[in-house]
This record gives sequence, C-alpha cells and structure tokens, in this order.
Amino acid sequence: MTLPRPFGRLRWPSGLSSRLLLLTAAFVVVADLFILAPALSSFEERWLLDRIRRAEIAAGAVDVAPDNFVPDRLADRLLTSAGVTAVAIKEQGRRRLVLAAPQMEAAPDFTDLRRGRIVSWLVAPWKTLFGAPDRMIRAIASPCCRTAEFIEIVTPAEPLKRDLWSYLVRIFALSVLISVLAGALIYAALSAFIVRPMRRITASIEQFRADPEDPDAAPEHSGRRDEIGRVEEELATMQEEVRQALRSRARLAALGEAVAKINHDLRNMLTSAQLASERLADSGDPVVAQALPRLERALDRALGLTRDVLNYGKSEVETAPRVKKAALRAAVEAAGEDAGLSPTGVVLKADIGRSLSVEADPEQLHRILVNLMRNARQAVEATERVGGGVVSVSAERLEGALAIRVADNGGGIPEKVLDRLFQPFAGSGRAGGAGLGLAISRELAQAHGGEVRLLETGPEGSVFELLLPQRSVGKHSRSRQKSS
Repeated sequence: MTLPRPFGRLRWPSGLSSRLLLLTAAFVVVADLFILAPALSSFEERWLLDRIRRAEIAAGAVDVAPDNFVPDRLADRLLTSAGVTAVAIKEQGRRRLVLAAPQMEAAPDFTDLRRGRIVSWLVAPWKTLFGAPDRMIRAIASPCCRTAEFIEIVTPAEPLKRDLWSYLVRIFALSVLISVLAGALIYAALSAFIVRPMRRITASIEQFRADPEDPDAAPEHSGRRDEIGRVEEELATMQEEVRQALRSRARLAALGEAVAKINHDLRNMLTSAQLASERLADSGDPVVAQALPRLERALDRALGLTRDVLNYGKSEVETAPRVKKAALRAAVEAAGEDAGLSPTGVVLKADIGRSLSVEADPEQLHRILVNLMRNARQAVEATERVGGGVVSVSAERLEGALAIRVADNGGGIPEKVLDRLFQPFAGSGRAGGAGLGLAISRELAQAHGGEVRLLETGPEGSVFELLLPQRSVGKHSRSRQKSS
C-alpha cells in the first residue's frame, strides 16, 4: 500500500528558521530527559518521607495511649490516615512494632532513605512505575520528633505509582511547553538577527547575478558591527570591484577589437613598404643603399611588433592544451629554425638526446620555444661576442616534470626590467620590443600546469627554464639527458 505523498515521506524543513525551531525544541526535550530520572527519584523520596512523617505522628498517638495500646478500629484509622500498613520504631537497640495491618502475602521491597545510593535511588521510580499492582514498599528513615534509631513503615506501592505517573505527565507537558516557548524565542531572535539579514544578502546576490550593472543590487548597510555587518560590507566591496572589472573588461574588449583591426591594416601597409624597400635595393643609388638597412630594420621591428600583438591577443583565448608525446630534439630544432638560429649566424646547440620525449601540446610547445629562442638570439645579436653567438638548449628530468633550459651568451637582462620581465608590454629590455614573448610563453606553460622562469642572468648571458609536468615520469627518475 502506497501512502499519500504528505504522509509517505517526512520532509526535513528547508528553511533555516524552521530547522532552528525544531532543533531547539528537540534539544530542550533531550535535556529534560536527562533530568527526568533524578526528578522522579526525588519525588518518590519525598513521597515516602511524607508517609514516614505521618506514620511518626500516628506512632506518637499510640505512645500517649494507656499502656501504649489502641483499639483495632483506631489503629486502622491511624494507619489509613498515614497511608501505611505497618509502623515500627527501633529505640535503645530494640525494634518495636507500633501499628500493623493483617499479614501481607509477599515480602515488600526494601528502601533505606538514610543512605544515598545513587544507582538504587535512580532505579527505584522505574520499578514503581512498572511494578506489580500488589507491590509493597518497606522504607526506613531517621525520625524527626523522637530520639530513636530509625522509624520503619510498610506502604502499598500503588498510590505512589499513580502519583508518579501523574507527576511524569506534568513534567512531560511542562517540557513540551518549555520547548515550544524556547524554540519560539530562539526562532524570533535568530530570525531577526540572522535569517532576515541573510535573506536580504541572498536577494542582493541573486539580483547582482541577474544584472551586475544594476546599482540597486548592492546590499543595504544595516550598520551592524558583527559578522553580518562585515558580510554586507565585504559583499558591497566585492560587487563594486566586479563592476569595475566588468567595465574595464568591456573597454579592453572594445580596445582590443580596434587594435586588432588597426594592427591588421598596419601589417598590410608594412608588408607593402617592405616590398617597396626590396625594389629600392635594385635602384643602385648609393644614398638609397646607405639608408636601406636602417629602413629594413625599422620595418622588421614594426612587423615583429604587429606579430607579437596578434599572438598575444590570440593567447588570451587560447584553447586547453592537447597533450601528446613528441620527440623533444626535433621540436627544439624546428623551433630554432623559426627563431632565426642558423649555422651562419647565432648557432643552436641542442644538448638533448634523440630518444628523449616530452608530453605537451606540440603547437603550444613550439610557440614557447620559438619565443624563448628568439629572445635569446636577439640578446646575442645585441652583444658583440668573439667567436660568434650560441643559444644552448638542454633538458633534464625532475620528479614528475621535465625541465627545458634555454641559455644564451648575450649581455644579460637589464636590471631595471627584471621586476616586470613577464608583464606584457612592459618586460622588454630591447629597443623596439613589445615585451610579449615571455608573457605569452608563461601563459602557455601555465596552461600545461608548468612554468617559465629566469634562472640566472648576467654579463655572461641568461638562462630561462621551462618546466612541464610529465605524467609518465617516475618520482625518482632524475637523469640528465645527453646528446647521442
């Protein structure tokens, strides 16, 4: 049989206020359960002491009677008024039965109220609550109105059982009432101080997500100095920073689109100028021949700048690397050719074994190596070296990575650009350079989970290191790869 949806499965309330209300009520009930047993034990102890005091008064009536004897009818009335069936007193080492009802069929349960035994004291009420209807209790306590060792009574447990159940029901009803009141008060307090402010903050976040440019999406400042107030302040600050970033991004996007168009047209113009310079080289005019190298160098720098700007713009939207295994030496030699390294100019020295492989995106690895090796070539060309310039490339396996080092024997990097070496448009130490090659190389390396960094620089040259993570490299494989 399938129950209707409302009764088939109980749902935990989704609201924070409802959960707090239920949890508070549950915690109060649990706390009441811990004090329930001591409360019932104290009630039973007081109940028995009350019977003992009544019995002591009844025993006093017997003591003042002639010969300490009362008629059976009066004795029954005294026992009934005390709520007991027998009263005994021990005086001067002798136990004396003062009042007694007819003989009982079962032996009563014994309780000594003079000794504080915690376990028996806590267990006694439950024995009374769930005991047999004809159960009897024999209790002993010290008297309060006479100099006796103790006074002893025997009383039926059924009246105590009824009073205990009545007391238990009252405690339960009071616990429920306290739980509801405490839960309601905590609910109201938390709702006023936490839940409502959090709802306002949540509504502000949702409104900001829907329209970040809406100034009304900022949360209202309540002026509180607690955690909620700090959340409001930090959220408002964060939203304003995000708005400024979005506005800056929009401006940069528009500027980038305009620069791309201008750069494209400029590159076409420079290409036409370069073709015209090649024609001028055939004119034979000595003045033209003297000025032509400077013109060609200027055109080359301008074309390089436009190419770097386009490459940097393309790297901003670079796709995730498609990692493949490839031969590293072949990749280095191909990049060296595109970087302008040749046997007649700046020479490439590849200190890499032909069997060494690398795990990387081949196209992005090529671009990284070309940028590093072109920068190295330009650094060598800017320095007059005896015996020619050399760009050395070596590789070394590290723990879980491959380190590729590109070294040159140029004049080093100026100290003034070291702090902003990898910043676009700011890290070039060469006249006419855009400072984009290293920025692009670092971004492509970081997309692989690696890094590009400067190891050393000085008058003897510079060394850059490209770190690429390698999944197939063991943790303890650390061997230098030499050329075969």
